[in-house]
This record gives sequence, structure tokens and C-alpha cells, in this order.
Amino acid sequence: MRSSAVVSAALAVLLLVLVAVGWPPLLSLDRSVTEELHRSAVAEPGFTQLNRILSDWVWDPWTMRALIAVAVVVLWWRRERRLALWLTAAGLLTAAVQQGMKWAVGRERPDWPDPVDSAQYASFPSGHAMTATVSCGLLLWVLALHWRESWRGWSVIAVAALVSVLGVGWTRVYLGVHWPSDVVAGWLLGYCLVIVSIITFRAYGRGAGRAGPPGTGRRRMGETR
Repeated sequence: MRSSAVVSAALAVLLLVLVAVGWPPLLSLDRSVTEELHRSAVAEPGFTQLNRILSDWVWDPWTMRALIAVAVVVLWWRRERRLALWLTAAGLLTAAVQQGMKWAVGRERPDWPDPVDSAQYASFPSGHAMTATVSCGLLLWVLALHWRESWRGWSVIAVAALVSVLGVGWTRVYLGVHWPSDVVAGWLLGYCLVIVSIITFRAYGRGAGRAGPPGTGRRRMGETR
């Protein structure tokens, strides 16, 4: 698990450097993919509207943050307050890293004479992709800690999370508000933050679980079978 976090972080840093220095092959690939998808978006208004609904409502960062907030409230109510605070901290860290990198890189978004959607702030990395990856990853982890072995709907939730993470990346490029490399960077950074959050919680955060019989807190809070 640690090695995957290191690999994802290294790839994200490499992508950042290539974007920052304006590596021509990457910029050319970004441009060609985005232009092709934009032509399709202009020609297919119905499909474009569906993508806007998914991107701006279903998979919007605020929707993802709301899901995390619900999980935090449930965990707090169950007296698993350290885990609730850990999720809150992970969400805040995600927002800080995302906005900090946008400010540092300052990459311009695609610019079209006939845009089908709009977005604010800098382009790199994709906040939608990064927030969805962190939110879905952490929510799956919390569900796995509590109900994976007893809940038959686990596989459905896991597939829905994967579709959400991949789908939101698609919508951002299809709608012409991000370059493909923005989305890939968002996925990589989000994955890295999920793994780091899990590792650090297992190391430092599982000592205070919910109140219950001896041994219950440890099983629920930090260990998977």
C-alpha cells in the first residue's frame, strides 16, 4: 500500500513538471483529445446536457463533500469520533492541496469560441476528479471497516464509486473545461491522499474507537480481515 502511494505521488509530480515546463508531446496530446471531444459535445447537445447534469450535480465536488459530511455525522453519532475527525481532516487536506496546486501551476483552461460549459479557477489539477477520488475512496474504506463482510450490496457500491471517479473525469474533458492531464493528475493525487489517510489512521488514529465491549473498537476501527 505504501509503495502505491509513492508511485502515484511520483507520477503526479512528473505530470506537474511536464505541464509546468510545457512539454510539447503532452500539450499536443491534451489539445488533440480535447478538440475532438469538444466537436462531439457541440454536435450532440442532448448528450452534452447529460454530461453537464452528471458533472455539475451528481458528481460535483460539493455533492462528494456532502457524502463525506453525512459519513462524519454518522460516525460521530456512533461515537467513532476519531475516525470522523480523520475524515474531516482528509477532506480539508484535499481542498488545500487542490487549491494550492492550482495557484502554483496556474494553468489556463481550454478556451473555445463556442463553449458548452464553463468553470472557474486554474485548470491543473481537476478538482472534480481529485475530490471524487478522495471521497469515494475514503467512503469505501469506511464501509469496508464496518459492513463489507455482512452487506451483500458492497460490490454494487464499489462499482458505483469506480464509475463515479472515472465518469467525472470523462465529463470534465468532454465538456471542454479540463485537459486530460488535469484529470489524470486529479486521480493520481486523490489516490495518493486516500492511501496516506488510511495508513496514517491505522498508525495513529485507531486507538479511540466507539464505546462498546472490549475488543470491539479495535476490530471496527483499524483492522480488515
